[in-house]
Amino acid sequence: MRTLGDAARAVLLAADPHAKRRAARGLARAWRRGELVHRCDIAMPDRPAWPAAPELLAPNQMPRRRKGGSERGRIAMLHALAHIEFVAIDLAVDLVGRFGGEFPRGFVDDWIGVAADEAMHFALLDRRLRQLGSHYGALPAHAGLWEAAELTADDALARLAIVPMVLEARGLDVTPATIERFRATGDDASARILERIYKDEIRHVSAGTDWFEWLCDERGFAPQPMWQSLVKSRFRGVLKPPFNDSARRDAGLTQEYYAVVAS
Repeated sequence: MRTLGDAARAVLLAADPHAKRRAARGLARAWRRGELVHRCDIAMPDRPAWPAAPELLAPNQMPRRRKGGSERGRIAMLHALAHIEFVAIDLAVDLVGRFGGEFPRGFVDDWIGVAADEAMHFALLDRRLRQLGSHYGALPAHAGLWEAAELTADDALARLAIVPMVLEARGLDVTPATIERFRATGDDASARILERIYKDEIRHVSAGTDWFEWLCDERGFAPQPMWQSLVKSRFRGVLKPPFNDSARRDAGLTQEYYAVVAS
């Protein structure tokens, strides 16, 4: 029988976006059906396979997105979000393949579910881009989204602290305003997609917080001071307000975690 690690590695090595999306959904189905052995003893790639397009640029080289409600501006925003969701597939699958053997089956259940969600989010955004006459890969994209995975490849606790509890939690802060901007332009179709993503993100941050706290308990650490220490040592950015305190609280990520490290 195929192992979980083998199946995760196959998703990471799929370069075509839609092949990766289908592979992630297939991984979720195979796991639910009991077709994979819960063993993660194969090395994950340092970097996943990605397509030739979009061109990946450093943050300071990214074109500035125009404010306002023009169709070009909305396409640029949707393209940026599609890239985030595309990389998020790999982030979730790498978490499973790299660290899944250290955790109970419930951890794998949660994060394979997250990977399937991210695949669905990517499909929704790419379809919306096509409805607007564009597609994923038509514009440049941010090159640095995998950096957090590289900086936390040695430790599941660090990975959980940074990816779901910092990066995905930031989505909870900024997505409601983005939804309102789309609605203000009359683009309800895009707004509905972002509302679906926002609701799923609360669950993802919750899973990250729950498993972070579980692993802290296993290792004998107090969760909040440990998270603050990991953010200072493993996250190259800064935590900036405003924060969506209510959504973060719904995900179990209370102010006691982040208030003292916010700048």
